[in-house]
Amino acid sequence: MLLIAFLGGIVTVLSPCILPVVPFLFARADRSASSVLLTLLGLILTFALVSSLAVVSSDWVVTANGIGRHIALVVLVLFALSLLSAKVGSWLTWPLVTLGNRLDPATRRLSGPSASLLIGVATGLLWAPCAGPILGIILTGAMLQGPSAHTSLLLLAYGLGSAVSLGTLIFAGRGVLARMKLSLPVTAWLRRGAGCAALLVAVVIASGNQNQLLAGTSSEGAAAIEQRLLTGVPAVIDYLVDSVKAATAPDVSSKGEMPSLSGAVEWLNSPALNKESLKGKVVLVDFWTFDCINCQHSIPHVNQWAKKYEKDGLVVIGVHTPEYPYERVIDNVRKNVEKLGLNYPIAIDNNYAIWRAFDNQYWPAHYIIDAQGQIRYTHFGEGGYDTQEQVIQQLLNEAKAKG
Repeated sequence: MLLIAFLGGIVTVLSPCILPVVPFLFARADRSASSVLLTLLGLILTFALVSSLAVVSSDWVVTANGIGRHIALVVLVLFALSLLSAKVGSWLTWPLVTLGNRLDPATRRLSGPSASLLIGVATGLLWAPCAGPILGIILTGAMLQGPSAHTSLLLLAYGLGSAVSLGTLIFAGRGVLARMKLSLPVTAWLRRGAGCAALLVAVVIASGNQNQLLAGTSSEGAAAIEQRLLTGVPAVIDYLVDSVKAATAPDVSSKGEMPSLSGAVEWLNSPALNKESLKGKVVLVDFWTFDCINCQHSIPHVNQWAKKYEKDGLVVIGVHTPEYPYERVIDNVRKNVEKLGLNYPIAIDNNYAIWRAFDNQYWPAHYIIDAQGQIRYTHFGEGGYDTQEQVIQQLLNEAKAKG
């Protein structure tokens, strides 16, 4: 998932949501490479921190974020004005001499690492990338599990991918300008143009009209690429892993007792099941949600096993844990269960009770449990179907021998 998050960040450069921060970043294109990198570092660190805190439902987080955005706007407005005029920059530095001197590019005092980092931090506080499929999954996972180091790492990877693509564009633009051999007056006008663009964006964000600014744009192309990444990367990884493991027997050692199945808001195709009612049965617990593309690919295999091995004692339980709000609507789940032709028990896990009991983190996720109620094999994501069927057969044979 770290790789997918990184690649998703790279794709962000194609999204219109990146446009508001572009003027601030490209206005620093004439600085040293280290200065640009520090600005990008400030951007990704602040984005990861703010996004991690965004899943905390606390009033102080909302208040702190609002204050931080206002401070960031002030910093970036000062930065834009200092680009427009060295005299204006000097006037602005009168109450805040140190800060003003660092913000004035004409004086070349903006080379300090702290100032570069400050501009990146301010930009990161205002950056709200489109929550496409990849970022949506990361934030949904954080909301399910709560803030964690894993979520922060995913957000850092996403931000790093965005920084790589933006940095590539910035350094490529610097190369073009260097080859153009611009005169000093032209360079000054370019600087003022960057200042105008940065000031305009700051005013638009401050007035809350950034949505109107992006109203005519679309993230459909970037979202489509992200969806292909979500589908393709796991498939490639699964293929490589399966190739490596092809010659080895699956690990079916006990991984602990099967957790509780209580907490479902409703059951489809069956009355509520529990560990006691499943004694003596081999059980496959499949965590899925109907709009997950990876789940849609794995469900036919699960359904086939349910039909093929039912007479041998296999019980397949689908645990439908929603990823998006519309997947919480039970009628929507029921329609998709019927559409997919699923006749095995389905637990509607809208409160994430079973998800948390299993400490699960993936869609789809398969837990294969033996007749004694011990988890013997797990598989996350698509692929590995032959190995999973082999484990099912092995556990059914064990149950038959002991019965």
